[in-house]
Amino acid sequence: MFVSMIATLFLSLLIIPTMTTTDTTTRFVPRDLPYAYDALAPHVSEETMRYHHDKHYAGYVAKLNELVLDTPYAGQPLEDIVVSADGPIYNNAAQMWNHEFFFDQLSPEPQTRPEGPLLAAIERSFGSVENLKAQLDKAAVGLFGSGWAWLVADKQGDLSIVAEPNAGNPLRRGLVPLLCFDVWEHAYYIDYRNRRADAVAALWNCIDWGAVERRYEQR
Repeated sequence: MFVSMIATLFLSLLIIPTMTTTDTTTRFVPRDLPYAYDALAPHVSEETMRYHHDKHYAGYVAKLNELVLDTPYAGQPLEDIVVSADGPIYNNAAQMWNHEFFFDQLSPEPQTRPEGPLLAAIERSFGSVENLKAQLDKAAVGLFGSGWAWLVADKQGDLSIVAEPNAGNPLRRGLVPLLCFDVWEHAYYIDYRNRRADAVAALWNCIDWGAVERRYEQR
């Protein structure tokens, strides 16, 4: 019996090093929208929000979970992955981050004008809120192909606008994102077809400047 126990222990020592410890736990989970799917109508339809959130955004989250498995990124926060990764991992991580940021700045009952330090920064950098909107519209409508148009702040709190193709995110430039427009076709084509300018103009009705102010103050 003693010999049998020794043999069993020996076999277990041989087996243990070959056992896999792969963590198949889902790291990232899609966030729910902070409002109902139809809350932004007529500016953004319920159908668009369902496709945008449940299909496209959720698809990026699922793909990112698949791609980071058994990589150095598996345990990293999402923002760290956005800043440091490349290729498909970066694309899906950035699209996840971008969409969450985009959805969170929209509201069915938005604060319609910026105030306080953000308003002062806008007037310092652009002259007026109207000039800011015009320049951001131009960046969003004029971006070739798919991508994102961003209002950003630098370390001194000065504002600027950057247009990023595909999954581009200004965090990689050391800038603080404050507001963005998603100009991938899936964000507007159901409602506006190829009329990107109309889609961008309509979205201003849903931008919650209170959310943008908080981002500026927390930068």
